Formats: sequence, structure tokens, C-alpha cells
Amino acid sequence: MVSDGIDVLVDDLAAEQQSIVDAVTSITEDEWLSPTESWGWDVRDTISHLADTDDIAVATCVGGLRSLGSLIEGCVSPEDLTLLGVMIGRKMPGRDVLQWWERARTREQDALRDLDPNTRVPWGLGMRPPSFVTARMMETWAHGLDVRSALGIPDVDTDRLAHVAWLAVRALPYAYMVAGIDMPTTPLHIELTLPSGKEWVHGPSDAPDCISGPAGQFCRVFVQRMRASDASELKADGIGAALALSVARAYL
Repeated sequence: MVSDGIDVLVDDLAAEQQSIVDAVTSITEDEWLSPTESWGWDVRDTISHLADTDDIAVATCVGGLRSLGSLIEGCVSPEDLTLLGVMIGRKMPGRDVLQWWERARTREQDALRDLDPNTRVPWGLGMRPPSFVTARMMETWAHGLDVRSALGIPDVDTDRLAHVAWLAVRALPYAYMVAGIDMPTTPLHIELTLPSGKEWVHGPSDAPDCISGPAGQFCRVFVQRMRASDASELKADGIGAALALSVARAYL
């Protein structure tokens, strides 16, 4: 979570990235073209996106030419920027895309560890380094779900989901804004069970609205890899809790 030191957060990001590397290292060229359920991309497209986004993250941290702000100025929409990275990967075989990501993620980890803790990374509305690392972890985890599903590999959730859950809660005001709905003024209490069995709790215990259940389902709803209606073990008590799940969005 954001209260963890930056090195701990980067270590968890690295572990999340490595889990995807392990999943694709030995796949065939045909398997690299396996379609995912996200964006109409295949596995190669997804790893290309991660590689390109990590490159952009590094440039944004150090003020490089391919910083997010500079690139957005030359694009009609954020979707155009996203597609650029995917198109780079479509010129390569899958194994070369993986090597690209290996280089990009290594540079990213180094750049993140070197960030001044008092700086504000110009990503989206601007983020402090711990929040930025957590955002990179959230995106990595979400796309890891896409890759494993496409390859028929079971997901193995870890307690790193605590980071994703924290970001999901922090993103709620943005999620309401995107949905065009006023955010409730009443507080929200969240009680999640992490894969290890530990509890992750946020918000006042006497809040009128409460979401409870497994962290895996909560996080999948917020990265929009699971519909709230399909999250059978999540319990929403109160109108505000149900509304939060209906607008759930943990990314820009």
C-alpha cells in the first residue's frame, strides 16, 4: 500500500511483472497471437502495451522526450497513444516483444527507486511516487489477468492485491466523475479478505455503507475484468456501496 516504502512497492511491482514474464517465456509464436478479452488485443499486443507504457513511465520520471505529457500533445486521444505502442510490437515476433519489456521494466524499476519522494510525477492529474508505483502495479496486474486467461493459465492471487484495492478506493472520485454521477457524501467502509487470509480494511467502521468480500473479486471489478453482478462473494450493504461498485474504475 502507499504507506509502504518506495523500495517495497517497487519490489512488489517487479514481482507482479515477473509473474507475467514467467507465464509467457516459453510460449509458442502461435500462442503469442492468442486473443485476450481486453481491447481486442492478443498476448503480444498486451505485452507490447506494457513495454511501451513502462518506457513512457521512465521518460516521464526523468523528463525524457517520450514523457506522457509530450506524447499526448501529439495524439488526438489517449487511445491513439495506447495504439502506438501496440503497433510497435506488431512489427516484432513475440520473443522480441518480451525482450523489449524486460529492458523497459528494468529501467522503470531503477527510475522509480531513484525518484525524489517529494516530487510529483506528471502522470494523469499528477501522482506522488508511491501512488505512481501503485498505479503501475495495478495496470500490470490487470493485464496479467488478460494474458493468463488467453493462455488458459490459472490466476494465482497474492496479497499484492492490497495495493490494487488501495488505489481503487483512491480512484473512486475519478470513477464517479467519469460516470457523470455525484459522489455520495456519506463515508464508505471496506472489508476485504486477502489471499493469505489477512484482512484489508478501509474507512470508518460505523459508516452507513459497506463493501465486504474477497480482495480478488473487489479488485477485478475495479479494473473492469469482472462485472459487479458476477462478483458473487462481494457484499454491498447500503446504496452508496452498491453505487461504488457500479461505477468502479481504478485507471484513467
